[in-house]
Amino acid sequence: MDTEAAIDRAMSAGRKALTEHESKMLLAQFGIPVTPEIMVANVDGIHAAAQKIGYPVALKGVGENLLHKTEKNLVHLDLAGPEFTAKAAALIRHNAGASLEGFLVQPMVRGKRELVAGMFRDPVFGPVVMVGVGGVFTEALGDISFGIAPFSRQDALDMITGIRSARLLGAFRGEKEVDLEKLVDILMALSRIGMDCPQVSEIDINPLITSPEGDLTAVDALVLLQPPPTEPSFTKPVSPDRIGQLFYPQSIAFIGATAQIGKWGHILFTITASGGFSGDIHLVNPKGKDIANRKVYRNVADIPGEVDLAVVTIPAALVEGLIPQLKKKSIKNMLLISSGFAETGPEGRRLEKEFIRKAEAAGILVLGPNTMGICNPHINLYCTGSHVTPRPGSTVVVAQSGNMGTQLLAFAEQQGIGIRGFCGSGNEAMMTIEDFLDAFKSDDLTKTVMLYVESVKNGRRFLRSATSVSRKKPIVLLKGGQSAEGNRAAASHTGAMASDAKVFDAACRQSGIIKVEHSMELLDLAAAFSSLPLPKGGRAAIMTLGGGWGVVTADLCSRYRLEVPELPDHLLQRFDQILPAYWSRSNPVDIVGENDPELPNIIIKELLAWDGCDAVINLGIVGRRILVSRLAGSVRQADPNYTPDFLDAIDQTVVEFEKAYIANIVALMACYQKPVYGVSLMTDRHSLTVNRVPGAEYKGIFYQTPERAVKAFARMVQYRRFLEREKRI
Repeated sequence: MDTEAAIDRAMSAGRKALTEHESKMLLAQFGIPVTPEIMVANVDGIHAAAQKIGYPVALKGVGENLLHKTEKNLVHLDLAGPEFTAKAAALIRHNAGASLEGFLVQPMVRGKRELVAGMFRDPVFGPVVMVGVGGVFTEALGDISFGIAPFSRQDALDMITGIRSARLLGAFRGEKEVDLEKLVDILMALSRIGMDCPQVSEIDINPLITSPEGDLTAVDALVLLQPPPTEPSFTKPVSPDRIGQLFYPQSIAFIGATAQIGKWGHILFTITASGGFSGDIHLVNPKGKDIANRKVYRNVADIPGEVDLAVVTIPAALVEGLIPQLKKKSIKNMLLISSGFAETGPEGRRLEKEFIRKAEAAGILVLGPNTMGICNPHINLYCTGSHVTPRPGSTVVVAQSGNMGTQLLAFAEQQGIGIRGFCGSGNEAMMTIEDFLDAFKSDDLTKTVMLYVESVKNGRRFLRSATSVSRKKPIVLLKGGQSAEGNRAAASHTGAMASDAKVFDAACRQSGIIKVEHSMELLDLAAAFSSLPLPKGGRAAIMTLGGGWGVVTADLCSRYRLEVPELPDHLLQRFDQILPAYWSRSNPVDIVGENDPELPNIIIKELLAWDGCDAVINLGIVGRRILVSRLAGSVRQADPNYTPDFLDAIDQTVVEFEKAYIANIVALMACYQKPVYGVSLMTDRHSLTVNRVPGAEYKGIFYQTPERAVKAFARMVQYRRFLEREKRI
């Protein structure tokens, strides 16, 4: 059968689907194993076909409008002889009515395990392949996994192992394990169909039955059709060099500057001026009155010298009129703070589109509109709507929500996390998240990428760009708006079970993005990736001041698929020599609240030197200074026999111990190239997540809870495995 011709004939006839028989012929052409079957036009041919196949058989009614045969009672199984096929055929004819075009006679394919596989076209990412637990409970269980085509065999295997019931694919109730290579072949074939056959909108294979020998057979199939989708139009890519220039202005013009406190035209220039920016700042307002004892220019053209960046806060309706002025002044970059564009509706979209068209023609790069601004701590440029001034570092932040972005910056400032740069991407009318990803890849100062994303315009470019960046540096992403999953109205299981969130998760998995669920996880991972060596595996050694805390942490490791291996004999013997007889004698290592300041240093060194672990989680060493300080305060009030100098000396001793302990951890990480994840006993306003040691490559990391430490470890292991899969390490 010429499947391409069959598709053309079906579409010419106005059909929106292939019959089951035609669908299987298409799948077979791409190498997908389908059940052998005989198509007969009428009842008279059923017995002969059944004899040829061999009883027992399955009998199905076929017709171009009979897409859901089971619901209409058009499928009859395990028919043992001609009297049974005759009765089944009569029922099929009655239930199908005028839509019946013939009968399919198939052998009975038996197996205890049923899978589902398919393909559909996502409006953002294009062809997407699905695999999961099949049969009549497919939608009820929802145990499925997605992959964006085209993908590699390893991607296909990751899809398979990603379903919750993956253990059912092993040896099961006397049946052999599923042939994973053949299942991967099927997913790869569906990927090729998605790429090669644009008229195919959806494919649904349900069930895909596993035989007792582990073989796979597509017993039922549905292929839906559509006219080939038109190529969407996207914004033109922006070169990394242009983006770099935007973040390194030497002179800035604030267009719409005002003397009124609280207005955007006042907030932005005052924060920029007070943040230590060393370049020239020019204020522009048609009224021309001085602001903050600074000269105000009525027009951009009046500004002397060159201007690298225009920060615009005037009303949306007036922005388009700036284009000729900026072009004449040779201003190539605009930070468009103003709102009132596409986010407001159809008229705003029209206004934005026309403005961007003219800006593009004038050679002006626009960030925004509707953005919260940018910052580059490496040149003391803080031009954002909130007064946050994080220290220079290696983590870059891009947020599609400006408020979320500046909140993340505030947390970073508070916790000592260094920032490479920040921007609120706003409406992304000209510069998109994909442009920023491409720029991060080539920026040597960027070591970690942090994204807050609500939507992606060019899904396939996003996937390519993110994969390319992830091969060099980690991307940590928080996705907003996941509860509005927007299920598609579709005629197949595959389409009905697809959602924006699940497809986006697949994009993250394939591209190596570390996707998190909460905003603080972004900061926790930014701290870890920018401060610690990457673990080589998922084996954790745990050192704790209390047994219960260690048990909780071990349980968390199990939940996040990390291993807590038993201690070897040589470590048991070593720790027996230095710890009390009642120590835990296991991993976690409970040092039972011992006050010897050298014990934590000795034990953590021994654990890091142990080749049976890949990281150490230490609980409760840092933060004791707070307890000691509070105890000293109580003694000051209750016991006059202790002098203030003596109590101050105790305070200072503990503070100095913690500094030395952190410095020792940092040195040990450099020596053994293993990360140490700390959890503070207590925290106060002086506590930092990131603790720097002058001249050191790594930093001491201390989280507030064991769960945050364990999750950071697990996510770093996830990224390590992506790099190994991509053969980058």
